Amino acid sequence: MRFRRGGEERLDRHAARDDLPLRAALEDAAMGRWDGPRDLLAATGRDWDRRIFRLQVLARAGVRLRFADTWVRAEPRSGDALALLAHVRALRSMISGVDEGRAEMEGAWATCLAAADAEPADPAPWVVLLALIRVHAPGRKTLRQVWEEVVARDPYNREAHHEVLTYLFSRNHGSGAEMFHWAQERADTAPKGQPVAVLPLVALAESHRHRMRTEAGTYGLSIHPWIDCPHLDQVLEFWWRHRPERPHAQFMDDANYLAHALAFAGRHAEAYEVFQAIGPYASDVPWSYCGDARELFLRHREWARKAVRPRTT
Repeated sequence: MRFRRGGEERLDRHAARDDLPLRAALEDAAMGRWDGPRDLLAATGRDWDRRIFRLQVLARAGVRLRFADTWVRAEPRSGDALALLAHVRALRSMISGVDEGRAEMEGAWATCLAAADAEPADPAPWVVLLALIRVHAPGRKTLRQVWEEVVARDPYNREAHHEVLTYLFSRNHGSGAEMFHWAQERADTAPKGQPVAVLPLVALAESHRHRMRTEAGTYGLSIHPWIDCPHLDQVLEFWWRHRPERPHAQFMDDANYLAHALAFAGRHAEAYEVFQAIGPYASDVPWSYCGDARELFLRHREWARKAVRPRTT
């Protein structure tokens, strides 16, 4: 995907990003049909990374629709149907009030366990449990137990790592020091090419967001943390330069973290390749932590293009 001059290319905000089969399944779901999601998840098979992304996007559509509920009633032993309903019920619990949310959480938890029984190798139900723990906070012991279940099935699962890191944010159940330590430890111990290498940039962006909110009078963009950031070269070396030819499902989100960090470090020529890979799929986070997300993305993308123009003309 190339840039149009002047930054006029339209950004694509569709939740499915470049996953065209998922877009088609969402059209079925929007009409209350579960055939499309069923066929999509069957075709996804044991590509756990892609499966979790597709379940998450379908679940966001299913919060106020009933296609996942109907599917489980029609096929109550389907691991795919149960996994999707677990995602849906978890989201419902997060947006409900205290009493209703608690009931939904308990229902989501039970559905996760049923999905895990139906498909024992699938890490997806356990990732949903991590999200429920983050929001409803059953405790660290439960967090460790569920984390071990995920790792036993998919040791470098991208979504599970992000759930635990988010749990450790100071606005949730951890601290800045704990968040950074865990992110760096996981990045340091993962094989090259794994997107968990991006975790330190996620922690850095969250630290910036937190300080902008709590230290607004003394902290600002003029002293932002991406200048001389040691994490940048680590992410370039341990993920970007060794990433698989086929991008992982949440590639666009991770690439946005890298493009944002390079841009705010003033390394626009290096950011150009990352922006090219992102194409029109800008994410709100982390750009929104520094201002208007769309405006910042387009501005820095244009600066990246200009930074390499003498070498490409």
